[in-house]
Amino acid sequence: MRRALHAFILFLSLALGGTAFAQDIGPDTGQDPRAATGGAQTLEDILARQRGETIDDSFRREATGSDTPSSAFAPELGTLGAASDAEVFRALRYNSADVRLSSSAAARAKGAEVLVQDRGMWWLQFREGPLLTYGGYLMLGTLAALALFYLLRGRIRIDGPKTGRRILRFTAIERFGHWLTAGSFILLGITGLVTLFGRIGLIPIMGRENYALLAQGSKWVHNNVSWAFMLGLVLIFVMWVVHNIPNRTDLKWLAVGGGLFSKNVHPPAKKFNAGQKIIFWAVILLGASISASGLSLLFPFELPMFAKTFVVLNQTGLPQALGFGPLPEVLAPHEEMQFAQLWHAIVAFVFMAIILAHIYLGSVGMEGAFDAMGSGEVEEQWAREHHGLWVAEMEEKQSATGSGATTPAE
Repeated sequence: MRRALHAFILFLSLALGGTAFAQDIGPDTGQDPRAATGGAQTLEDILARQRGETIDDSFRREATGSDTPSSAFAPELGTLGAASDAEVFRALRYNSADVRLSSSAAARAKGAEVLVQDRGMWWLQFREGPLLTYGGYLMLGTLAALALFYLLRGRIRIDGPKTGRRILRFTAIERFGHWLTAGSFILLGITGLVTLFGRIGLIPIMGRENYALLAQGSKWVHNNVSWAFMLGLVLIFVMWVVHNIPNRTDLKWLAVGGGLFSKNVHPPAKKFNAGQKIIFWAVILLGASISASGLSLLFPFELPMFAKTFVVLNQTGLPQALGFGPLPEVLAPHEEMQFAQLWHAIVAFVFMAIILAHIYLGSVGMEGAFDAMGSGEVEEQWAREHHGLWVAEMEEKQSATGSGATTPAE
């Protein structure tokens, strides 16, 4: 009986207390829109923030506790301060906490005092949403287009009779520069995709622990092989830039699509035709861009890219004309890394799509094309069909020096 009485009294106390509490925080006032939430964010606050709108968050930003030692009014709490854990983390989030760094840490890393950077949610959402979605579609669409082209056109064969004679197309140093760039790019592409798609594509298959090991190895390979790629980029630029300057002959090549869509169509071309020149300049420009953003990711505190770029863009008025408004001109190192990572990935997807087409035409897509970067020597008839002007130039030079233009095929 006594237990039942105690339970009834407890129930009555809770009911009365709950009613009073509900009255205290109820949506009565009309003054404080957050009264119903006890001072927390409302649904409207959350939705506005997700839309990227500016809201008055002083009700949270300033709720970071008191600096008065708690021993002054509550000795049992000690001298650690009167701030709760929530208040401490709120101060860290809004970068208003009294964070102290050692002199060595302060010297090493600008912005190291920033422990929580919540403006990165837009980056995470873009990375896991549009970046993965459209980047994946681009890769799959490119492969599908190449497969369709192969089914409709087949392998591009040498139309004329083979001579059995071979012409030196690329020297050993040229092939070294090409394969250094190509091999490092393939490794960078694979390890980059492992890192980018790991969470949604690999962890469900191989588990977190196995993926963690793979991701760690991929990161090491990606960071170190990047130097080989940049070296290869410099080599091929120095060796081939003079041969890739556009000229009028390229217009004739482009007018007939390089003969890729028709048999027995062979437009004139020098050492590099218009299609190869497009590939060359795409590799140089995209390679330089992806190298710059990669260096910014490797050295975010020393090599920021985007704040200065945004200043220049704002001066042109282009972002405002496109409806984006002025771009931020002051960025923390963490934000620089977020912009750099997205730009790095976007350029990489475009780059990989172009290189897939290049790999196709240089291997299964065209008979005799791989020999140019394999042994360095190509069938004479292939050279005449695809680079007739270059063959004529080589024969003229070799005739003047008295050396042979071709070598017999083995």
